[in-house]
Order: sequence, then structure tokens, then C-alpha cells
Amino acid sequence: MTKRQLAEKKEEEETNRALKRVTERWAQPQCATFPAYRQMGPVFERGCAYGCYICLPTQRKNTRGRSRQCCCTTAASQQQPSPLNPRRFSILPQVPVRRGKVLEASEMRRSRCHEGGGAAAAAAFSALLLGCVVMALVGGAAAQGPRLPSDYKTLSGAAPLVIAKGGFSGVFPDSSQDAYSFAKVASAPGTGTAMWCDVQLTKDGVGVCLRDINMNNCTTVGQAYPARKRTYVIDGMHKTGWFVSDFTIAELQSAVYLTQAIWSRSERFDAIYPIVSVTDFQYLVNMSSPVWLNVQHPIFYKQHGLDMSRYIFSIRKLVSMDYISSPELGFLKNISARVGRKTKLVYSFLDKNLLDHSMNQTYGLLSTNLTFIKSIASGIMVPKDYIWPVTSDNYLRPSTSIVTDAHKAGLEIYASDFANDRIIPYNYSYDPLAEYLNFISDGGFSVDGVLSDYPITASEAIGCFANLNSSKTDHAEPLVISHNGASGDYPDCTDLAYHSAIDDGADVIDCPVQVTSDGVLMCMSSINLLDTTNVQRTPFATPPSLVPEIQSTPGIFTFNLTWANISSSALKPRISSPVSDYYLVRNPRYANQGNFLKLSDFLAIVMERDLSGAMIIIENAAYIAKSLGIDIVDSVTTALSAAGFDNQTAKEVLIQSKDSAVLVKLKQQKTKCKLVYTLPSDIGDASNSSLKDIKKFAHAVVVDRISVFALSYNFIIRQNRLVHDLQSAGLAVYAQVFRNEFVAVPFDFFGDATVQINYYVQSFNLSGIITDFPKTVRRYKKNTCTVLGKDMPNYMLPVVTGALDQKLQTFQTQPPSVAPMPILNSSSVEEPPLPPAAPRNVPGGGGPSGGATATPGGAPPSDAHHTATVSTGMLLVVVSAALLI
Repeated sequence: MTKRQLAEKKEEEETNRALKRVTERWAQPQCATFPAYRQMGPVFERGCAYGCYICLPTQRKNTRGRSRQCCCTTAASQQQPSPLNPRRFSILPQVPVRRGKVLEASEMRRSRCHEGGGAAAAAAFSALLLGCVVMALVGGAAAQGPRLPSDYKTLSGAAPLVIAKGGFSGVFPDSSQDAYSFAKVASAPGTGTAMWCDVQLTKDGVGVCLRDINMNNCTTVGQAYPARKRTYVIDGMHKTGWFVSDFTIAELQSAVYLTQAIWSRSERFDAIYPIVSVTDFQYLVNMSSPVWLNVQHPIFYKQHGLDMSRYIFSIRKLVSMDYISSPELGFLKNISARVGRKTKLVYSFLDKNLLDHSMNQTYGLLSTNLTFIKSIASGIMVPKDYIWPVTSDNYLRPSTSIVTDAHKAGLEIYASDFANDRIIPYNYSYDPLAEYLNFISDGGFSVDGVLSDYPITASEAIGCFANLNSSKTDHAEPLVISHNGASGDYPDCTDLAYHSAIDDGADVIDCPVQVTSDGVLMCMSSINLLDTTNVQRTPFATPPSLVPEIQSTPGIFTFNLTWANISSSALKPRISSPVSDYYLVRNPRYANQGNFLKLSDFLAIVMERDLSGAMIIIENAAYIAKSLGIDIVDSVTTALSAAGFDNQTAKEVLIQSKDSAVLVKLKQQKTKCKLVYTLPSDIGDASNSSLKDIKKFAHAVVVDRISVFALSYNFIIRQNRLVHDLQSAGLAVYAQVFRNEFVAVPFDFFGDATVQINYYVQSFNLSGIITDFPKTVRRYKKNTCTVLGKDMPNYMLPVVTGALDQKLQTFQTQPPSVAPMPILNSSSVEEPPLPPAAPRNVPGGGGPSGGATATPGGAPPSDAHHTATVSTGMLLVVVSAALLI
């Protein structure tokens, strides 16, 4: 025999011994059958249910192709196949099994992967989280997924591949049992989801799945082995920490647990899950998803006496290696002749200025030689900015030609670094779905796959939103209602914000009506100019005044300035930043762009553009009437009449107010407008008497989106009855305010604004959604999946309320419980009638809109209940605070 044949024979013997060891390890009859049903989706897509992931599943197909049976097989015994249970199953508390004993919920936290206690519970939980109960209610058949478009511009023409990086690592620790189990449920077979494992080698040569060779930021190794910190040179850089190659598999699996590596994510799943070996990873995937092994540092391991190539060869009969990727082209070249033809080799590019030490060339230089790479690999994976470069101020540059160049060379190209909680270019308006679409359809080309920490968002982008029909907007419910225009992209209530909202697909645009000192009605999101403008830097910066009826802090108010002051070039709008505490700002290039509008100009836009109607918001009516001498209700109705709304029926006018007295007055005037009552934001339910009172003067209500459930540490604990009771009383319900920023979304919605919208629409049948980002809601209304009924894919099912909290309870790491939210009572709804407008002298040259009177010259009214000026110290504090904001 030749030396090569001898080496191959020896290697095959080593493989067989490894296979025998693994088989014996799993040969203990520790598993109980886990009843499930085909509605579970991809986690059970092959129809095989198993009691714990250590079991080797075998599948038997009925010749009719529908009914399937399977059994939990071990090397020691063959159990008879048990038919799948088509009924709903009980999720908790008894699922995992250890040493023949059914574990109680209190023991689940101690049940680790080597004891078979994790994956079955994970699968059950995952199915619950994505709405298995809903699937049962809509017909009992498995979700078949959407009919994917056939015109993808991928190399093969098929839909792009979703690659779950370490599973669903955006919620669970990377490469943990639940991360992989949930990733399978949160995606669908129609889109194809590969499970990604970053392969690291232990000191004794066992492969494990860990996001980094340095375990410092992704495990508890520092607490378990504080004295074993080391410094090594890896890829030419000194790195300090705890490295996988310094520990045996026994040391890692006995004392080290996984943690969330991204600090903006919840830490409540930390220190629960053990490290998963590569062979265990195969059983977690359970042959239902493609396997993607990523090998980060072959040269480093070689320097430390560990051969990654030999390890890959040794497990090829144990692990179905559909994809192998590496940032070292030399490693791929070394294994290319010995892996099966079905295994795709993918070269992973890093930063263009870094060096591939196996080739002694920079990645930037190698990216220009795709023909050479094709001789070794079948595909490449590149960071997003290889395709869409980004400017220094975080805006997109024109796309490069690397996608088309790769396809011309016969290479598939995959894009990496996708995550919903990553800072993305401002062009995407903080919408991760928009970013995916720019890589798979909207950019005029399509990558062949995307690597994501949140595979649910990638799946919905590919399966439900790619290549959408951009036909004329419909105005069916739920209505898309702007919040201060498209205020997520432009300053509130400016011409830019309103026109952008309409272009983005808003059905209704809104105008919070304010009044100037000369009685002009205008649109502005706040009566306090310090909130929305640069007034403190203009000649109009009068000393802040305190008006307790409006707010508890001093301000410079719209009624302190004339319309000429507000519309002057000196006064600039300022874009809102509702999550600035997290250092997330909006569209800096347009932070001070746009012009404010008078109410009459706003109404003209509504009449001219394709809209369902307008929402007029009236606040502080009692104060304005009593102290400024302006009847704002009459002024608004006069403006509507002057704009022609009395003589048309095509466009509906909604008048919204948190003051019941405003709506009562309009009701008494027999207005044709739809009256909308704004509920307090801190309530969880409404008493029957309050509902009856609201019904007397309002057709609809606006609820805060957070009022529909109780939150604790950004986890949903339970759903309130508020929306149900309001709708039962015959009131239409609009919810506000929907925002795209991931920090504005509860953890249960995975940092994805579309998942949140989907939950509200499918769970509550809302009449309207009030949003800073109308484009996001409009895109949701155009999706191709929610009309599929029983064939709707898993990733478009509404999440189950409180499912993450229920999962945490099994580990006793749930957030603190919260007290029930207050109930709205009649006493909170009833208000005295609005006072009549007090007579005022009109300053020369002008008068208030609608025949009311105004105070002279922009000075505060003499009888207003406020302090005209504040001390110099208070002024400095206020102005300084405004400047900081």
C-alpha cells in the first residue's frame, strides 16, 4: 500500500473508533418519546419527534406521503415507532428525561446537554414561542411556507439561503441548544436555513461550537478558571483571554457555560447552557437543516499541535458537512480534494486591509482575483460593506460590482454581519428588513445567502417581502397613520416629513395643532419650542416661562412667538430623538431641514395628495381659551370648512384629543369628523362605566402600544385585556407610537419592527397603526404571507405573549413580576365643559384665525397662570439642557 493509502486507512480507522465512542455514549436508554405534531414546522419538518437530542432519530415515511412515524433509536436498543400525536401537547413542566426519570420544571436548569435535558424542552418552547397553538387553530396542517418568487438574481436562481449564526444568537447565547432549536422553528423550509457552527478545537482535539477562540466574552470561563488567562499572537495580533485550545473538553463541559456576547442583549439566558460539541451540534440540527461549519484559525491550531484538517476528515461520517467556510484560503485548498463533492467550500473575507496569512495577501487584493478563488472554493462570504460601502457618517455609498463579478466567475456570494441590534446605515431608517431587501431584491442584484444573528428577519425578508408589487397604495385597515409625519426620517411636522410620509405609503397624516401669539394655527409636535426647534439660539429666545397647566418645567411656547417668527429662516426645526438615551440618533444630514406649516397649508396637502384623510390633534384647549382668548375647537372647524372638507366625502377627518371636553363639544356641534379619544398611557384595562362614557362622545380610541401588555425589563410578562374590552364596546382601536429602533421594541419581538407590527395586527385586529416610520407599516401591509391562511410560514405567525418569560421561569432567571396596571375609571374620563374664549385685544395688523382674539405682540397673557420669567439660574439650566439635547 502507498503512504497515502496507509494514511487514509489509518484515518478511516480513527473515524470508526470515534463513531463507536459517540454511539456508545448515546447508547443509554435515557430518552422518552416527545409527542409532537407536524404543525411544528421545520423543527419537526421531517416528521420525527424525539425525547432528547441525544437520541439518534430514524424516519419512516408512509407510502401515502402524509402520515409519518419515527422512533428514538439508540445503539443498544430499537424502540418501536410511535405515531405522531396530532393533538396539542403540554409544554411544561415534564419534558426532559435523565436516567429514566422524568424531570420536574425545578430540575430543568440543571439538565445539561450531556444529560439529554435541553433540546426537547427547547423544541417545545420554540414551537410555543412562534405560535404553534395559532397554527393548530387555523386548520391543523403544517405551515407550507410562501410561494417564493422565481426571479431571484442569485447564481442558481433559487431563493437566497438564510444562515443562522450560532443559531438564533440574537436572543440566546451563540451556539447554545435553544439558539439552534429556536432558529429551526423561526425559519421555514421554503427559505432554507443553514445552522452555523464556529468550530474550535479543545486541548484534546475535540471540536466545539463557539463564536470565538477567545472565550472571554462568550462564556463563564473567567469565573471557572481565573488563573488560566493567557496571551497569544493570532493572525499577527496579540490577544489576551481564555483560549479553547488550553482546555480539555471535560474541563469545558463540567464548569463553563455560554453567555451572550453582545451586551445590548439580555443577560438572563447567561450561564445556563453548556458548550456544545460539533457532534452534539449535529444531533441538535437533527438532519432538518443544512450544516455550515466555519473554521476560523487553522494556522493557530497548527502552531499549537492541533490539526483542523485532520479533525474535519475524522468527523465527516458523523456530521453532514453541507458547507465549510474559512478565512484561510490555504486551509480550504488543503481539504478541497478530500471532502465530498456535496460539500461546498466558501472563502470568508475579512477586512480588506487584513492579511490572509495562509496566502500572504490582503483580503482586498484577493477580492480582485475571484477566478483563482473559484479554482478552490464554490463560493465567497463577504462583510456587508464589500457590497454596499458606507460613508464615515453612516450613509450608503453606491454598490460595488462584487456580486455580479462573483456570479460571472461562477461563485456564489454570501453576505455576513447581519443583526437586528447592529447600527445600520441611516438610509434604512433603523429597519433591519429594509437592509436585507437591499441585498436580495431592491439593489438590482441578489446575494446567494445572508449570515444573521436573527434568522427570523432574514426569512421574512426572503419569503414575504422580496420583489413586492409596488402598485398603487390601498387604504384598507389597518390604516397607516403618521406620527408627526415621517418623523423617523425628518424633523416633526415639517413639509419634508409630511411629503415623505405620503410617499412612504401613509393613509392618514396628522397635525398636532398649536397656536401662535397672533392667532395662527400651525402644526407642531410640541407646544414647547425647546422640544422641536433651535429657538434657544435665535433672537426669539425669550426667557422661559412656567405654565403648570401645560407642563411642569419652563419652556418657550408657540404662543410666545408670532407666525412670522416661527416661519423665519432663523428658527430651524430639530429632528426628534426619542431613544437618544441609547445614543441612537435619526438621519443627521436632515436633522434641521424642512419648514413648518400652517394648518391651512397642511389641509391643502391632504386635499391634493392620495390620502385616506387627516388626523387633527387638539390639546390644551381649555388653557388656550381661558388664557389666550382663542377657541381652538371652533378655529379648527372653521379651517376645515375653508379648506373644502365640508363639501367632499372622499377624505375622512379624524379629530383626536386626550381631553374629553374637546370631543364632547364637537359631538354637540354634530360634526361630521370621526372623534378619537386618546387614553392615558399607563392603564391596562378600562372599567365598564368608563367605556360607556367614552362611547358617548368618541368613535375610536388611541392606546399606547405598551398598554396592551405588562413589561418587566423589556420582557412581555402578560397581555392586558384593554384592547379586547375596547373593541367589545364597539370602539375602533388605533395603537401608537410604533418605532423602528431596536431599543424601542420588547425583547419578545427580536429587535424587528415588522415582527412587532405583525403581532399587533394579527393579535388585535387594529383599525390603525400610528408610526414614526410609515414605510415600515406600509411594507408590512403589502407582504405576501399573511394572506396564506394555513400555509402561512412559521416566521409570520404572531409570537406568543410572555413566551420568553415562561422560558426564563424554567431557569428561575425571569425578570421581576410587576403589579397590574391601573384601570381607567369614569372619574378619569369626565371633564368639565371647555371655558368660553376670553376676549382679547388684537394687535395691529392681524387677528386670530377663525375670528378669535389673541394677546398682543407675543407677550404672555396678563391673566395666565404662570410665572412670566424665571431666575437667571433657572434660565441657564434650561438653555444648557436644551443645548445638550
